[in-house]
Amino acid sequence: MTQPEIVVNVVKTRGSTPREIGATLHVTADSIDGTIGGGALEWEAIRIARQMLADGPTNLTRTFPLGPDLGQCCGGVVTLVFVEGAQGIEPSEPPVYIWGAGHVGRALARTIAPFEWMHVTLIDAAADRLPNPLPPNATPLVAADMPRAVPHTDPGGVHFIVTYSHDIDLALCDALLRHGFTGCGLIGSATKWARFRKRLGQMGHSDAQISRIQCPIGDPSLGKHPQAIAIGVAARLLDGQMPQESALAPTSGGT
Repeated sequence: MTQPEIVVNVVKTRGSTPREIGATLHVTADSIDGTIGGGALEWEAIRIARQMLADGPTNLTRTFPLGPDLGQCCGGVVTLVFVEGAQGIEPSEPPVYIWGAGHVGRALARTIAPFEWMHVTLIDAAADRLPNPLPPNATPLVAADMPRAVPHTDPGGVHFIVTYSHDIDLALCDALLRHGFTGCGLIGSATKWARFRKRLGQMGHSDAQISRIQCPIGDPSLGKHPQAIAIGVAARLLDGQMPQESALAPTSGGT
C-alpha cells in the first residue's frame, strides 16, 4: 500500500533562494524524496509536513524569510504550498513530448524529467522500446503509428523528434505543423534538414511555418553523444529558449 504523503511545492520566491519555483519535496512518515534546497528551510518543511500527516492532512501555505530567524543566510523569501500527494501541483511549463525512445530519447527523458515542473511524455511504437524502469516523472505512451497520436497532444507543448525512422520523423513534422506547438526540435544533419524542408514545402507548409522547427537540437558544440545532446536541450529549456528556427548546422546526432 502506498504511504500517505505530503508534497511540498515552491510556488513563489523573492531574492536569493536555494531552489526555484516548481521544486518539490515528497514527505512520508519515514522517507523523503526530492529537495527544496536543503538546510533549515527543508528541515522545517519536513517537520510541518510530518505534523500534517500526524494530525490529518490539510492544505497549507507558508512563507519563510530566509534570514537569521530560520538559520539561513540566503536573504530571500520562499512561499511553500503543502498538499496531499494525490492532489499535487500542475506543472508550470509547457508539456514536453519526446518522440522516440532510442539512445537520444532516453537521454533526453533522463535529463529533463527530474525537473519537477516539466511534464515529460516519452513515446515510441512498441512497449519493449521504452526503458524499464522509466525515468522519474516521465509518462510512457505506446503509439504503433506515432504521427496519429499527435492530435492527442497539447497544442502548446514542446516536442523533440528523435525516432528510429526518417519517414516517421517527416510524418511527425508534418502532423505537428498542422496541429500546433510552442516549440519543436528535430534531430539530424544539415543534409537531412534541407531534404525535409523541401518535402514539407511540397506538403503545403510555408517557409515561415517550416522554420519554426529547429534542426539540429541542443548545442552542436557539445558533441554528438546522446547525453551531450540532452544536456544542450535541457540547458535551452531551462534558459527559456524553446526550440525555434536555427540555421543549417553540423549534425547533433542522427543523419
